[in-house]
Amino acid sequence: MASSFTRLMSGRNTAVLLASLGAGTMATGFLMSENNSVGAEMKKKLYPPSSDFPDLRKHNNCMAAALTPAVYAKLRDKLTPNSWTLDQCIQTGVDNPGHPFIKTVGCVAGDEESYEVFADLFDPVIKDRHNGYDPRTMIHPTDLDSSKITNAVFDDKYVLSSRVRTGRSIRGLSLPPACSRAERREVERVVVNALAGLKGDLAGKYYSLGDMTEKEQQQLIDEHFLFDKPVSPLLTSAFMARDWPDARGIWHNNEKTFLIWVNEEDHTRVISMEKGGNMKRVFERFCRGLTQVEHLIQERGWEFMWNKRLGYILTCPSNLGTGLRAGVHVRLPKLSKDSRFSKILDNLRLQKRGTGGVDTAATGDTFDISNNDRLGKSEVELVQVLVDGINYLIECEKRLEKGQDIKVPAPIAQFRK
Repeated sequence: MASSFTRLMSGRNTAVLLASLGAGTMATGFLMSENNSVGAEMKKKLYPPSSDFPDLRKHNNCMAAALTPAVYAKLRDKLTPNSWTLDQCIQTGVDNPGHPFIKTVGCVAGDEESYEVFADLFDPVIKDRHNGYDPRTMIHPTDLDSSKITNAVFDDKYVLSSRVRTGRSIRGLSLPPACSRAERREVERVVVNALAGLKGDLAGKYYSLGDMTEKEQQQLIDEHFLFDKPVSPLLTSAFMARDWPDARGIWHNNEKTFLIWVNEEDHTRVISMEKGGNMKRVFERFCRGLTQVEHLIQERGWEFMWNKRLGYILTCPSNLGTGLRAGVHVRLPKLSKDSRFSKILDNLRLQKRGTGGVDTAATGDTFDISNNDRLGKSEVELVQVLVDGINYLIECEKRLEKGQDIKVPAPIAQFRK
């Protein structure tokens, strides 16, 4: 416990004391400035970690399950090189005990180094969220060879649209929860300059949210391309909406089949999409576009955050590895009413959502179905899991249409250990 004299001499008390003794304005101001950070550290030392430990008794997220008093005590006073703290990592999980449709992660990274400095929290969270993947002993594979995908053209009677997305982060710049305005603007500058180098069917235009005309904005909203200011408490509690819409924007190619969001939840979200069931074409464009974007970024002296254990580094631990979500909007009027539907999805390593996104429940007979995993399998493997799964669901639907029985498939492994 700090002494009374130490408390008196820290932070504001120092300045007040010196001013009362006649110290000059410059000296007082200098000491107040110098002691801001010292005062914050002294304040922490006044209270033991046990006094700061959050009340997680009613929480149901991965962070709450992993954060013990001992882990908190070990990590509370640590800082990343960008001065990001444990409490900032976990704030979203503290403020949001649970989610009505999915088990949330409950923590975010402020920079690439967060995953190392706070590994005692993030490692068990990653293991929980990614079904046993051990980031200390396992290696994540990467494979963007779209030619390996088979049977990836679906019947348009059932599949209404196909989409593949991922995220990428620029190494050396803080992630969206922690970035300064200057860093956010630098992300925008680096990405937009690189995207100007795309040619052919990938050539397009960048639209800044701050500069967009009302007509452009409404058109992108109508086409379901535009992301808006985050309103989900999961994101706002993670500091995602600061300075909105400063340095945020959307780039898309002329055909609007290849899109990149800038400075939303991640530095970039890369999306390939189109109407209908041609997932093979969607994934080919995705791989080709992503490879070209990375090359253009590297030509300008930057690179993406990546390491062999965690794959591509993104803000939320749930998106580590590939960051890939391959999904389709699919009509399954008969199968969706079958009591085995959820079990079939679980065994196929698929998840369903409403067509409005992660915060919407599925209604009617049309679902957004995607791969459940991100880490431990490559991009090619995850897309093939989605393709095989959707083909199985469509086959089940056709059998039910004919009055035939269906079977629950055997569970498939998440990754090769």
